Amino acid sequence: MIARSPQQRRAAHRRGHAAETLALVALMVKGYRPLARRFKAAGGEIDLVMRRGGLVAFVEVKARADLEAALLSIDATKRERFSRAVRAWIARHPGAAGLSYRADAVLVAPRRWPRHVPGAFELTGF
Repeated sequence: MIARSPQQRRAAHRRGHAAETLALVALMVKGYRPLARRFKAAGGEIDLVMRRGGLVAFVEVKARADLEAALLSIDATKRERFSRAVRAWIARHPGAAGLSYRADAVLVAPRRWPRHVPGAFELTGF
């Protein structure tokens, strides 16, 4: 991994937050309602927790130079950490017990509308 300067880390952090905001708007246009943003637990993070009807979508937002690179960046380690955070979110929200769960991704690339990928990967440990 290449070491980044503090300025580069701050710029990457700002880009990530902007991508999450864009993803949030795109999902709301599709009828999803936000339940949580940047939920951290069990060594993992869920960028967005969204609900539409009886479905809770746990969303990983990835911003890269192109959409394919964004999807490929969700590796096995990321999926496992994400799944741990999902299990923690479910444990803390017993009212969501009767709902369906899905791991989605929203891919963000410059000058493109975000691409929502429902069921982008499997949640582990369920």
